[in-house]
Amino acid sequence: MASRGTASGAAAMALLLSLGIIGVARGQLQVGFYSDSCPDAEDTVTAAVQDAAASDPTILPALLRLQFHDCFVRGCDASVLIRSASNDAEVDNGKNQGLRGQDVVDAAKAQLEDQCPGVVSCADIIALAARDAVAMTGGPSFDVPTGRRDGLASNLRDADVLPDAADSISVLRSRFAAAGLNDRDLVLLTAAHTVGTTACFFVKDRLYGFPLPGGRTGSDPSIPAPFLAELKARCPRGDFNTRLPLDRGSGGAFDDSILRNIRSGLAVIASDAALAGSNATRALVDAYLGPAAGSFQGDFAAAMVRMGSIGAITGDGDGDGGEVRDVCSAFNTN
Repeated sequence: MASRGTASGAAAMALLLSLGIIGVARGQLQVGFYSDSCPDAEDTVTAAVQDAAASDPTILPALLRLQFHDCFVRGCDASVLIRSASNDAEVDNGKNQGLRGQDVVDAAKAQLEDQCPGVVSCADIIALAARDAVAMTGGPSFDVPTGRRDGLASNLRDADVLPDAADSISVLRSRFAAAGLNDRDLVLLTAAHTVGTTACFFVKDRLYGFPLPGGRTGSDPSIPAPFLAELKARCPRGDFNTRLPLDRGSGGAFDDSILRNIRSGLAVIASDAALAGSNATRALVDAYLGPAAGSFQGDFAAAMVRMGSIGAITGDGDGDGGEVRDVCSAFNTN
C-alpha cells in the first residue's frame, strides 16, 4: 500500500474492523488491495488530486459529489464516467448536471496505466480521490478499502434514482434506504455540503416557485425572512448560474457549520433543510452539535466507507464481474 495509507493505517484498520469491511466482508474489498500489484497507486491518486486542487480548489468538493453520484447509481462501479456519442449514458441524466472531477480521475488513470497497466480500476480511483478531497478540505484522514472493478453498463435513466436538491425528507430516507444506508448516513453524508457551492438553479424553486395554499407559488415559508432576503439578493429571479456556498459562512472548510445552519433554518437547498423537518434526522443533527460532537469526523469517515462499498463489483461471484477499464470514459472493447 502507498505510504499515505500507511501513515494512518492503524486508526483506519480499527475503523474498518469495526465496520466489518476487512477480509471477506463487503465483497472482498480491503485496505491495501494494490500493495503488491501497484504499490504507488494511492500516492499517485493523491498527487493527481493535489495537482488539480493547486489550480482549482473547488475541484475538491466536486470529487466528493462525483463519488456520491457514482455510488448511488448501479453501485460504486465508475458507470458515471462513461461517455456516449448518443448522450444516453448515466452522466447525461439531468441529475448529473454540472458534475466535475472526471478529468482528475482520467489524469490519475493515465499515470497508473503507465505504472501498472490494467491493474487499478476507475471505480477505485474515484473512491481514493474522494477520500483525498475530504482530507484536503480539513476533514478526517482515513483509508478506504479497494478492489472494486468497473461496471459494464451505463444508462441515462439509471440515474433517476439519485437524490435531488428538492427532495422531501421522506423521499431522501427512501432513496438512502434503497442504497442500504440509514438515517445516520443521510445526515452524515449531507454534511459533506460543509464544502462546495451550488448554482441558483437549485435554489430558485425555494425562492420563487414554492407551492403555497390556494394554488399559489412563492417563497418557502420555512426560510427565515433575513435569510430569504439574502438568498434573493444572491439569486435574483431568472439567475440560474450564480454560485453560492452550500454552507453559509463556512463554505471553504470541512466543519460542522452545515449542521448548525440546518438546525437554524439557514440551509441553502431544500434537501438539506429537510433534515430539520424529521424528528429522527433532527435528533441526529442535534446530537452531532452536542453530546456526539466528538465523534462527528470519525462517523463521517465511516459513512464515506459505507457509501463507497455500495454494490461494489469485485469479480468474485457478484454478478457481471466487471472489468478494469483501459480508459475511464469507455468500456474495454475486448
